[in-house]
Amino acid sequence: MPFFIIFVIIPLVEIMVFMSVGEWVGLWKTLFLAFFTAVLGGYIIKYQGLHTIAAMQSASGQGRMPVNEIFDGVCLIAAGATLITPGFVTDSIGFLLLIPPVRAVLRDVIKKRTEIHMAMGPNGGRAQNTPSNDPNVIDIEYEKIDDPTDQQE
Repeated sequence: MPFFIIFVIIPLVEIMVFMSVGEWVGLWKTLFLAFFTAVLGGYIIKYQGLHTIAAMQSASGQGRMPVNEIFDGVCLIAAGATLITPGFVTDSIGFLLLIPPVRAVLRDVIKKRTEIHMAMGPNGGRAQNTPSNDPNVIDIEYEKIDDPTDQQE
């Protein structure tokens, strides 16, 4: 079903909207608008992308996982893909993804719909002695023993 929507429904809607806008403002203005939205979106994506990379580096430098920044990066990639696609419907979706509060709402909706449970240990990894409820998972304990021949003198 998603392929049908992406490859049939969206292009048909784009053609109808493009024709309506062309009829309303004229062919050349419609083509200019399509080109202008792609260029403007590209500049905004470049600016926000650099800001997102800096935020990722800052989060990593603070020792925390940059989950929100990674989500923003994925949204910017999706926005770029929709802004490159000619059409006003996809451009609208792309520009919505460029608005940080819209991304925050989308991130919260996705977090609420997905549940990720991980018991965190003292070093940020999985905690010891947290048994899995999955019968296909075998919980083991191990101890790493350094080999004295591997040490450099």
